[in-house]
Amino acid sequence: MKIISKLTVLLLFAFSFKVHAQLDTLNYVKQFETNKAQYINKPFSYLLSQITQIQPTSHWADSPPQNKTIVKSSQFLFCNMKYIGNRVVVLTIIWQDPFPKSDVKYLQNKNGYYFTNEEKTFYANKIVKDILVYK
Repeated sequence: MKIISKLTVLLLFAFSFKVHAQLDTLNYVKQFETNKAQYINKPFSYLLSQITQIQPTSHWADSPPQNKTIVKSSQFLFCNMKYIGNRVVVLTIIWQDPFPKSDVKYLQNKNGYYFTNEEKTFYANKIVKDILVYK
């Protein structure tokens, strides 16, 4: 019985730690949405240079249904790649000018959707039109 009680306490502690970490990440990333006026109409590299505590780990390109060959927005995820889909913190950037999906698709396939230095370079000069953050 003591083992079950200790195991239950340990699991509750681990779960609360994960929830707390997600809330800290959400609060941190949410500030960029709150202050988005500072980043709109500027290169994405400027926004990335301000995100110092935690960097995105993954990126996903979004295309409008009427034209799957272009990217109008991108989602940057802040999580361990094992937990994608489990209500992770997402920073969505809507781009000023759409760009060909084939450009980013190559990097996604090459790097397994991880957000690497290649992706940082690729997105660096793209202009931010809007910012949304959610979990």
